[in-house]
Amino acid sequence: MTNIKFALGFVAALGAAVPAFAENPMVGGAPMYETKNIVENAVNSADHTTLVAAVKAAGLVDTLQGPGPFTVFAPTNAAFDMLPAGTVETLLKPENKPMLTKVLTAHVVAGDWTAAKIAQKAQMSSDGLANFTTVSGDALSAKMRNGMLYIYDESGTVARVTIPDVDQSNGVIHVVDHVLVPK
Repeated sequence: MTNIKFALGFVAALGAAVPAFAENPMVGGAPMYETKNIVENAVNSADHTTLVAAVKAAGLVDTLQGPGPFTVFAPTNAAFDMLPAGTVETLLKPENKPMLTKVLTAHVVAGDWTAAKIAQKAQMSSDGLANFTTVSGDALSAKMRNGMLYIYDESGTVARVTIPDVDQSNGVIHVVDHVLVPK
């Protein structure tokens, strides 16, 4: 009965935030089309130009255009701006490609994990956390707090999902307000 109450409460909370049968959300001033893949949509978001540049520099374009499905926790430009000065520039240097790849793939989980599925997985766990292994092999955890979804990395960073469930042809993007840092 508790799971049913939680599920109904979560659905009600999502319903308050997003009307039923709503179109895919706008991200960075651009429409996101569920018929396009992760890269095709991300390049149109004015809020994700740093992420797109990093994906290109890391050579991950072909991977993220692949069949997936992938769940991507996509940091905004503002999230990258919160990193210590010079971090992004250093990561984008060709000699740092392995480190950049590690950071980016620490934001990607195999599968199509909607916010509702993540919340359900968290609810079913004994500690209220949904635990995931990223493509990089690092750990992420997710938890619902006050109707919002939060992502925790191994380094102690907590990122809030600001735009959930941006459907893609090869998965789903959740926009986050911090860069997740692998160990």
